[in-house]
Amino acid sequence: MGTIAAPTIGYAFLLPFIVVFAAACVGVLAEAVVPRDLRRAAQIVIALVAVVVALVITVLNWSAGGGGVVVGVASVAVDGPTSFIWTILLVFGAVSFGMFAERKVTAGVSAFAPMAAAVPGTLDEREAIEARREHTEVLPLALFALSGMMLFPASNDLITMFVALEILSLPLYLLCGLARRRRLLSQEAALKYFLLGALSSAFFLYGMALLYGYSGSFLLSGIDDAIRNGVSGTGPQGTGLLLAGMGLIAVGLLFKFGAVPFHSWTPDVYTGAPTPVTAFMASCTKIAAIGALMRVFYVGLGADRWDWQPLMAAVAVATMAVGSILAITQTDVKRMLAYSSIAHAGFILTAFVGASQAVTGAREGSLTSVSSVMFYLVAYGAATIGAFALVTMVRDSTGEATQLSSWVGLGRRSPLAALVFSVFLLSFAGIPLTSGFIGKWSVFAAAWSGGLHWLVVVAVVISVVAAFFYIRVIVLMFFTDPEENAARPAEVVRPGWTTLAAVGVGVAATVVFGIYPGPLLTMAQQASEFIR
Repeated sequence: MGTIAAPTIGYAFLLPFIVVFAAACVGVLAEAVVPRDLRRAAQIVIALVAVVVALVITVLNWSAGGGGVVVGVASVAVDGPTSFIWTILLVFGAVSFGMFAERKVTAGVSAFAPMAAAVPGTLDEREAIEARREHTEVLPLALFALSGMMLFPASNDLITMFVALEILSLPLYLLCGLARRRRLLSQEAALKYFLLGALSSAFFLYGMALLYGYSGSFLLSGIDDAIRNGVSGTGPQGTGLLLAGMGLIAVGLLFKFGAVPFHSWTPDVYTGAPTPVTAFMASCTKIAAIGALMRVFYVGLGADRWDWQPLMAAVAVATMAVGSILAITQTDVKRMLAYSSIAHAGFILTAFVGASQAVTGAREGSLTSVSSVMFYLVAYGAATIGAFALVTMVRDSTGEATQLSSWVGLGRRSPLAALVFSVFLLSFAGIPLTSGFIGKWSVFAAAWSGGLHWLVVVAVVISVVAAFFYIRVIVLMFFTDPEENAARPAEVVRPGWTTLAAVGVGVAATVVFGIYPGPLLTMAQQASEFIR
């Protein structure tokens, strides 16, 4: 009798993902067996130890070299982009989890609701508040989401990618509805995110089915081979299946990325969710989504880029324009940062659409779409986490003071905090000597080398428009006097060390990579090749 070969799993390469996912499961068990008084400390230790261990393993595997490997029965590709994205996801995840554990800025309680099932304003909620209960399971939920974010951009087939999409999405739906203050707004945000997220998942699933019908394979390499060889099991209808499947897959991925016209959830969810969750989503979810988008369209659909490039270019322009223009009209800091994140999604898509080297084979050593996007993700993610961490520190008698009117004159009351926030805003605007400037320069250079000169010109013009609303906030903080009948201005409270660490990481990355970007750019270039 013939022998059956055992499947190749490659546990050593999957170990970072396994560690994070296993820690999430341990955290769930800890909720059942650890005494209530010790749960918070236990969950913090489990989460941070897991992330640090996973980060060390990722760096060790990455430093071992090699061009990448396909593991997990060909379902996961651990290559340069995967290792780079896993590294920044774990770093930003650890910083975000520190914000989850913050108590000092919220008068000794967490930012999360004491009893999620209680109707806001009821006796049950008041009793939970008086008993100082808190949801310590937010950290296991965040670990589940982080594990999904790690698997999402590493997926080598569409089924694994869909599973990863659900693993990262479902915990986020819950986390968005757990804000301690403004409970109704938080629950509304969670419901909107869930309904629209479920719809986008359905689009993704339908697109999977159509691409399978076209190629007979869920593997990205199999889809790519079918396109290159002109092979379709559906006869003349094959092209229609390919284009329809490609479009539906794009809808699911662009929704998670927050691109126009699938962006409507972003402002409401970012505003209603607890600010630590918003910081986690705004940085890590975007990183995972663009990683998955690049893998699908470069590895699986790269041979058909002449069909998807024009559409993605239009999406990039619309995303940059809508995000920048609507941000100007906002009076809430969190909503402004939400529209800012939409605009930055458009700038990232500018490099993605250029498809330089990743698909076309540009000269070795030049800036590529993949390397420029990965540098931009570091610059944007660090500034975003730092900005939201500082938002948690600006408070009035009702909690976080997110109305811009409360920030008027903040530079005189708390000059250091206002200066730090200004650094983040200047990075978002792409001002020289910040990492945001190098990031924008790199994505524009990648798009230019890809031949999309007109798109670069449009992006530069929109960047100038976008700079207006960032500078406006700086003017409000430093050069505007509060009105006489204005409400009591906000003050900056002294945070715990975890929030200070988030701000410190953001400032350090923004300044260091703005002045000395060479090592990070080189690292991104060396990690820019997808395994096929």
